[in-house]
Amino acid sequence: MRWLTGGYGTVEGTCAYFDVLAANAAAGSGKRGFGVWLDGRLAGYVDLEPDLGDGLDPGDVNLTYAVHPWARGRGVAVEAVRLVCEVLRTTAVGTRAALRIEPGNAASLRVADRAGFVLLREVVSATDTHPDGTPVTFRVFARDL
Repeated sequence: MRWLTGGYGTVEGTCAYFDVLAANAAAGSGKRGFGVWLDGRLAGYVDLEPDLGDGLDPGDVNLTYAVHPWARGRGVAVEAVRLVCEVLRTTAVGTRAALRIEPGNAASLRVADRAGFVLLREVVSATDTHPDGTPVTFRVFARDL
């Protein structure tokens, strides 16, 4: 993953992360994740995080996603974001879906536009940093649920 993580994950780290997401899903709280399938193959992931406050307003639910290289350019991220917005709406988790996107991430900026999100502001993160320690700047987009 190029954005946010700064590097590649390990099998062990990924398994541990999935365990946390599964426990949160079972409890119905915290960060939760979904696999995204296309043509019978795992095409990526989408997470929802109702407790993230960095740059967001109360009631905003942060969404993050990753699409595997073979599935990019096929609308996978837009559809995954749309589906998770529907999950949020039907489960009454939050009042808005939010995306925090680095200004240089052109693909995610296109996803925000195509999924009906509106730019709210640009913020300097209080929690996320680049590998050199400088804070990440995000454009914050939102969509009512």
